[in-house]
Amino acid sequence: MTRPLSLAYLSSHRCPPVEAVRLAAQTGYGFVGLRLWPNAPGAPQQQLIGQPAALRETQAALRDTGVGVFDLEIIRIDPDFDPHRWDALYDIGAALGARAILVAGDDGDEARLTQNYARLCEAMKPFGMTADLEFMPWTGVRDAAAALRVVRNAGSPGNAGILVDALHFGRSSSTLADIRAIPRALLHYAQICDAEAGTHFSNDELIHTARCARLLPGDGNIDLHGLFAALPADLPVSVEVTNHAREAQEPPAEWAAHCLRASMPFVG
Repeated sequence: MTRPLSLAYLSSHRCPPVEAVRLAAQTGYGFVGLRLWPNAPGAPQQQLIGQPAALRETQAALRDTGVGVFDLEIIRIDPDFDPHRWDALYDIGAALGARAILVAGDDGDEARLTQNYARLCEAMKPFGMTADLEFMPWTGVRDAAAALRVVRNAGSPGNAGILVDALHFGRSSSTLADIRAIPRALLHYAQICDAEAGTHFSNDELIHTARCARLLPGDGNIDLHGLFAALPADLPVSVEVTNHAREAQEPPAEWAAHCLRASMPFVG
């Protein structure tokens, strides 16, 4: 079965939204992911919020190409979380027809994080998108079991989700059994890349790899065959490969096509 494939923000981060949409269409992806909210103050992002002309241009590109917006980034649940901080992101997600928003758990108090995740799901309900909690080993949601626990303790809201990133699967204590234990209703998409697997990395090393030194699928030793066999056969896959050194040698279109070719043996 052919899975729907999305060009993740990190694979096309050099492009503004309208170019990312056109690039996805040109290189064979059916969807695109956009980072319209930075992952840290002042960090890189794609500019679309508060820019009506750019939004109209992006919407026109979506109509013209048939590409859809799959996910938007990023909401971080911190100790001072207020779900209305991201009202502009919800609004633009609805305008773009986005399916999901990526959520990170940045609170070491799991009870408070769980309560705030439930508040987020409630705030997002009118906008038709899922709140996909991504486990990352340097955050308050370190592995797949923790993500499932948070979602269940939040009451398993109807728009709840768990995002499985191959990188974080390979660098956390998560097992294939943990992945299989995630209910299908909570799985909306997964992300593919590769890297050196293991749980011995420092937080700085984990973050560096995630943000700028991922490997093409097949160039590392994460069990990608096992992971994507454990996930539903029809689950959409976001191709998320950023490697600043490699990207310096390839224009965005070549890199996007290269990432797709490398992913197909695992998800095609």
